[in-house]
Amino acid sequence: MHYRPHEAALDGSRLGLVVGKKQLKKAVDRNMFKRVIREQFRLCRATLPAVDLIVRLAVKPGKVSRKIIAEEFLSLVKKIPGQPANR
Repeated sequence: MHYRPHEAALDGSRLGLVVGKKQLKKAVDRNMFKRVIREQFRLCRATLPAVDLIVRLAVKPGKVSRKIIAEEFLSLVKKIPGQPANR
C-alpha cells in the first residue's frame, strides 16, 4: 500500500486499487479482492487522515480469503502516520 497526504479541503481520504491479471488470474478473485478492500476502506474512512491510498497487489497470493484480505488491509492502515492511537 502506498499513501500520500493531501489537503483536507478535498474529499478526505481517497482509495485507488491496482490488481493485475498476473497476480489473480480469475476476474472473480480480482473483483472479490477489490470489493473487500473497498468495504474495509468505507468502514474506516472516517478515522483516516486526509490521504490518498493506493492498494497494489504486488505478489501472487496463495489462497485468497476475505478475512485475510481484510485483516491485512487494516494492519496496513494502522501504520499510516496520524492515525488515532486507540484503533
